[in-house]
Amino acid sequence: MYNPSQEFRVNGSFGRFVLPFAAPLVMFFLVMLLLGAIFTATTVGGVLVGLAGTGALVGVLARKYAKMADRTLIRFSPFGVELEDGSGFRARLAWGDITRVGEVQTRMASPRTIGRPGGMRVRAGTMRSLGLIGWGERVVPQRIPGWMRQRLAAVPVDRRTGRPEVSIPLGAIDPAWQNGDMGSWVARYRPDLMQAAA
Repeated sequence: MYNPSQEFRVNGSFGRFVLPFAAPLVMFFLVMLLLGAIFTATTVGGVLVGLAGTGALVGVLARKYAKMADRTLIRFSPFGVELEDGSGFRARLAWGDITRVGEVQTRMASPRTIGRPGGMRVRAGTMRSLGLIGWGERVVPQRIPGWMRQRLAAVPVDRRTGRPEVSIPLGAIDPAWQNGDMGSWVARYRPDLMQAAA
């Protein structure tokens, strides 16, 4: 039966979400271990403090992931594809304005490097997934971090229409999207994209 529109919610894993934070989490554990060892005067105490502190931070990330998974959705319709994340971000791509299927990098934290010069330096990575890229519309909440505003300002703009390049990370919603209902939508309205990505 033909469905005029269809919505999809996150079908990924917490592991994929937390992977870009792996290096900062390791650094945080080491710092907490050192502080714990100093204050408890034992290595075991340091390890316990490191594990407790890092566990608490992972718990914060788990809550953020649950919130994101609950509020983020992708909607397919005969007009195109739309992403909403519940924080006020929206991205829309009309079928005819999608230029390719390609790698989408989703940055969830500042790209700034932390650590001291000459010592250990880390930064949060990006979540990489396969998605749709093209000239579309983007709605951004008024209050966003400065690094995010700079990143969005540097996105290419279509000279003809003035629309920004927009990416919708289908793989962040479902890593196997090409073989499921989302892939069927793309194959129905833009079979050329699926052939190019094969």
